[in-house]
Amino acid sequence: MADARGSASVVPVTEDNWRTYRDVRLAALLDTPRAFANTYAVSAAYSDESWLARLTSMSVFLAMVDDRPVGTVSIWHGLDQPDDEIYLIGMWVSASVRGRGVGDLLVSTALDAAGQDGYARVHLEVAQENLPAQRLYERHGFTPTGTSWDNPLYGGIKEIGYAVRVDPGCRPSVSSETVEA
Repeated sequence: MADARGSASVVPVTEDNWRTYRDVRLAALLDTPRAFANTYAVSAAYSDESWLARLTSMSVFLAMVDDRPVGTVSIWHGLDQPDDEIYLIGMWVSASVRGRGVGDLLVSTALDAAGQDGYARVHLEVAQENLPAQRLYERHGFTPTGTSWDNPLYGGIKEIGYAVRVDPGCRPSVSSETVEA
């Protein structure tokens, strides 16, 4: 559920809707720049080919309320990662629908996709200052890994690592109903 005006769904980003993803990603970088390891200026300068190339290196999803894009998440396997692990990256939900289950729907979709792709564990990094995001991830079984790093963007942000197994028997059941972040 997203709000009284419509229900949320998640769709994969493809060559047909990548421009919508680009626009959502740029909106996310403007809305919550401290949540990402990239900047609006850098991303806005990417060529169309660069945006399309993302679709070959990661699985990208858009949350929609009716026909309006309201969020995004991606899963990406880093070259330095074990074969059975993947990162959840680029998570963002529009302020207009935060606390209404859209974030839960995006995280569930990403975890399901990781499991379907054969990954056993999903990692992510979240700003230490972003307590609502930490609570969201913890609802889905993510636990701190004990790793951290200092992101130098925007005067320095401590990023902390989280991970979860994607075996369905290990994941908590999380409703996508309205929740408090």
